[in-house]
Amino acid sequence: MASNFRFFLLSTAAATLLASCGEGAKTSAPESNPAASAATTSQAQSQTEAINAWFEAEFERQVARSPMFQTFLGRRTNYDKWDDASDEFARESHALEIAALAEMRATFALGDLERQAQLSYRLAEYNTELADRRFPFRNHWYVFSQFRGPHSGVVSFMINQHRIKNVDEAEAYITRLASVDDYLGQQQQNAEDQFARGINPPSWAYPQMIATSQNIITGAPFDDRDEPSTLLADFTKKLDVLEVSDDVKEDLLVRATDAMTSSVKPAYEALIAMFEAQAATATNDDGAWKLPDGGDYYALQLEAMTTTTMSPTQIHDLGLSEVARIHLEMNEIKDAVGFDGSLQDFFVYMRTDPDGKFTYPTTDEGRTRYLKEATEIIDTMRGQLDDLFLTKPKAELIVKRVEPFREQAAGKAFYQRPAPDGSRPGTYYANLYNMADMPTYQMEALAYHEGIPGHHMQLAIAQELDGLPSFRKFGSVTAYTEGWGLYSEYTPKEMGFYADPYSDFGRLAMELWRAARLVVDTGLHDKKWTRQDAIDYLLTNTPNPEGDAVKAIERYIVMPGQATAYKIGMLKILELRGRAEAALGDGFDVRAFHDVVLKNGAVPLAILEENVDAWIAESEAS
Repeated sequence: MASNFRFFLLSTAAATLLASCGEGAKTSAPESNPAASAATTSQAQSQTEAINAWFEAEFERQVARSPMFQTFLGRRTNYDKWDDASDEFARESHALEIAALAEMRATFALGDLERQAQLSYRLAEYNTELADRRFPFRNHWYVFSQFRGPHSGVVSFMINQHRIKNVDEAEAYITRLASVDDYLGQQQQNAEDQFARGINPPSWAYPQMIATSQNIITGAPFDDRDEPSTLLADFTKKLDVLEVSDDVKEDLLVRATDAMTSSVKPAYEALIAMFEAQAATATNDDGAWKLPDGGDYYALQLEAMTTTTMSPTQIHDLGLSEVARIHLEMNEIKDAVGFDGSLQDFFVYMRTDPDGKFTYPTTDEGRTRYLKEATEIIDTMRGQLDDLFLTKPKAELIVKRVEPFREQAAGKAFYQRPAPDGSRPGTYYANLYNMADMPTYQMEALAYHEGIPGHHMQLAIAQELDGLPSFRKFGSVTAYTEGWGLYSEYTPKEMGFYADPYSDFGRLAMELWRAARLVVDTGLHDKKWTRQDAIDYLLTNTPNPEGDAVKAIERYIVMPGQATAYKIGMLKILELRGRAEAALGDGFDVRAFHDVVLKNGAVPLAILEENVDAWIAESEAS
């Protein structure tokens, strides 16, 4: 879905591109002639209104090309359709993006715009230029992997995005089910084309993809079991609350069941057959280096994810340095709790939990307890937001378990944005498949990262901002977004949270995990580490359970570069905060600092630095 929105959804931007046009972002010096100054101001306002209208029209044009993103936005247009996943459509979309950039440059001059509109111009320009550089590698990102892909995405989309409030929306659900085979057929063709070019995940990923796909077509109406499948359970649950006659409900249910057996089942059987065939000849080579022009691809991935020009070696060395620093802080906690042994011994103790202090049982009761306590942590922090923020989101936040059909392959935790119309809250998903992988000493930091003051604050605030073009409200820059999430784990420490030393150790463990990512991601994709090399590094240098380490490394293998963004983004935010504190002294207000970081939506780190520096200068002047 995101691939059709490179221009406006701002997934990445390049620091080198930002720097190349930095002079253009500066506003002109004030005119000495008051009349001329007024005319200039009026022209800037007029041009700003014009370009903002153009941004909205272009955003809507691109939204119109994605029925799935329309649903994500809470709209009911094209509610019965899937996106076009063909490469032909991708090429057409890219051509439209490039044409839009040319039109923007021909129609508007950067210097004629007000400051915020200048930033919008620059962000749209840089994002499109980087997307253009990445376009030749559009098929290097695996269509299907054990971590994510259309095979699991179709079902999670129907469960979490497709709401049913009336019969028409139930009809649309059925129509989508009936065309799943067309949509997944396109995705399968893309994956087969990739495989023919030597682009596919390692062989160990296929059994997990097969298991997820089989889970989806297990249960009624796909087999003889009485227990409903995931899709049937979802549709039935949504149907039950409709205020229509039983006859209407029965008709809808019968037709949905027919669509599942005639479209969904054969689509997944075809995927499973493809996975089995590819697994038979796939190798266990793990890194991006194995792909055609893999070195160039990985370098561009790092640039896109971090919005810096750091080389793999620089990122690797930074990771080693940060791991060593955090180990020193962990040693202090180890000594404070009276543990007798080395830090690695303490890691083993925390990982194996021989006293049963840090894990809940892998039962319904254990999972319910985890969700309840994670919600309580978020609720407590919600009551402290006035100490941290001037701007707060209106959208609600809930904590939810990752659905069983995908939890075995899904990540440890993640966040889903709320619907802009309020029909869907922000959601912190916790993966409770194996409770040993979700130790309670990390619960606090994880809740702050995914919920409040982490992703929910940043992403919900962004889409509620007034006066910004929609492409900036719904944009995502990985280093910014995940950097904020990791920074949000640290901030509560200053407020007196993490009172339990083990919980504070958990905070450090989470930060250590992100520092180690810098080492293992570059190790895998640049230095040709094996999967086991990377797993062993995590088990030696972090306290996380083995299952956690295995799943993490498997994620990094199929998502080159993404894992490096967290620590690099956090370090930049901390650097900028330290700069502001030093410059403003007693006049520093952390709430105002957070406002500067969040009020412009997702931006590359170089732009974030510009924004903070401008705020410091304005604060000093006043």
